[in-house]
This record gives sequence, structure tokens and C-alpha cells, in this order.
Amino acid sequence: MEMAARFRGFLPVVVDLETGGFDPRTHAILELAAVQLQFDQDQIVPGEEWHRAVEPYPGSAIEDASLKVTGIDPDDPDRDALPERIALKELFAGIRRAMKRERCQRAILVAHNAAFDQQFLNIATERQQIKRNPFHPFSFIDTASLAAVAYGHTVLSEACARANIAFEPSKAHSALYDAQRTAELFCSVVNRWGTDT
Repeated sequence: MEMAARFRGFLPVVVDLETGGFDPRTHAILELAAVQLQFDQDQIVPGEEWHRAVEPYPGSAIEDASLKVTGIDPDDPDRDALPERIALKELFAGIRRAMKRERCQRAILVAHNAAFDQQFLNIATERQQIKRNPFHPFSFIDTASLAAVAYGHTVLSEACARANIAFEPSKAHSALYDAQRTAELFCSVVNRWGTDT
């Protein structure tokens, strides 16, 4: 099975962001993670992973309540954080390589409550004046909605439990961990429905 054939020329890429709040125009992106997907015979499975800590962009806001949830210390030098522009360009370059490999024309963002992640990504891309965003500008695949249909629940941890995916609450709100679990959840739903085109 080819990714392009299964998803109508789109490359689904699972993404998770940790941020300094809920306003994509004012709050900083603090972490970015992505999980590529691939086919293993007729099953879609998580593949290559990418994760970077991100420096708050100049003038951005960060709410203490968000830091308590994520446990991120933006001032910790051991984070090895990248400037927002560099992190985005690195993410997009990896996605474009995967698009070429999978013969897809466009990437589509897969995320849990995907509108949140898409808004932050789109506005950050605009802010950094990056012209080559590989993601579709407004379409996405929301695993919260998929989980509601497939498993009767929208919360990531509960949806994973119902799909028999291990979930450790102590590791939640790390961009990479949440992206990994979201990727497993997405694969579970897709494989449950089958891959016939």
C-alpha cells in the first residue's frame, strides 16, 4: 500500500506542540514534535520521529499556568532550544523529504485537537515569513474526532486506554510523548477501518 494512494496524495504527519498559552498570536511555541507514518505491509505504523525544544520568539507571552502543566522551564540552558524559525524550517524540510519519498503532493497535519496545533503552526510560519509550508493550509485530521467515533471518547489518555495503547500520565504534555501516542491512536483507527481504497 502506498501512502499517496491511501490518503489521496496527502502525507499524514502527526504533530504535537507545547506552548506558553492558548493564543497563537501572542503565546510562544516551546516544543515541537512530529512522527512520520509508514506502511508495514497493509498496516500503517509510526515511523521516524523528530523533536525540538523551541526558544520563545521575541515579545511572546508565556503563562505560568501553562508551564505548570508542561513542566517546561524556558530558561533552562539544557533544553538546547532552537529559534522558532530554524525549528520550523527543519521540521518542514524533513516533511518535504518524506513527501518526495512517498510521492505525495502535500502534507496533512494529524493532531489531537488539531485546530490548536494548526493555528499555532500557521501563525508561526507567517510570523517567520517562511514561504514553503508543506501542510495543507486549512485541512487537517483530528484524532480527537476520530477517537470519538471509533472509541467513544475524545480525551487522549482515555482514547488510548480504550484502544489498548499504553499511556503514562506522568509523561503527558511532552510534545514527543503526546505525538507518539497520537500516532499510535491514529494508526489504530486507520487499521481498524482497513486500508482499501
